[in-house]
Amino acid sequence: MKSNGKNWYVVHTYSGYEERAKANLEHRIETMDVGDKIFQVLVPTEDEVEIRSGQRRTTTRKMFPGYILVQMELGEDSWGVVRNTPGVTGLVASGGQAIPLEEQEVEHIMNRMNAPSPRVKASFSKGDNVRIIDGPFADFIGSVDEVNIEKGKVRLMVSFFGRETPLELDLSHVQVM
Repeated sequence: MKSNGKNWYVVHTYSGYEERAKANLEHRIETMDVGDKIFQVLVPTEDEVEIRSGQRRTTTRKMFPGYILVQMELGEDSWGVVRNTPGVTGLVASGGQAIPLEEQEVEHIMNRMNAPSPRVKASFSKGDNVRIIDGPFADFIGSVDEVNIEKGKVRLMVSFFGRETPLELDLSHVQVM
């Protein structure tokens, strides 16, 4: 968030080395005594619930693989510390000019990171055929009409007595065939 020259910048790292680059940078900030120029280093992550075969599995996933966020006052000394950190490959820039993140972009990322409930990931999409595995309609086959990730619901079109009928079910009550 912008204040007193502090801005958030997106720093490119080797993919899969985000945590290591963060640790290396934090160590360099401490040993080079630039804590007054580089304030925070983040690897944006979020919890995600994936439903496979009717089982819920919660995992933590990186929101931007290959990138970390650094809050700093951009200058030759602070950028030199970041640039020469093992695992860092560059700063996201346009025309050679570093572009700080907008305040609302940072707020959006922070809100996703601090969400009270994990994001739900469905392994199916509109048009897929799925089997209902729980409840009064268990073993019925339906076609996915709509997936509502925020509510954790799926609307299916199921054939009853020769006509298509919509059913709204919890994501965990269906599985891909």
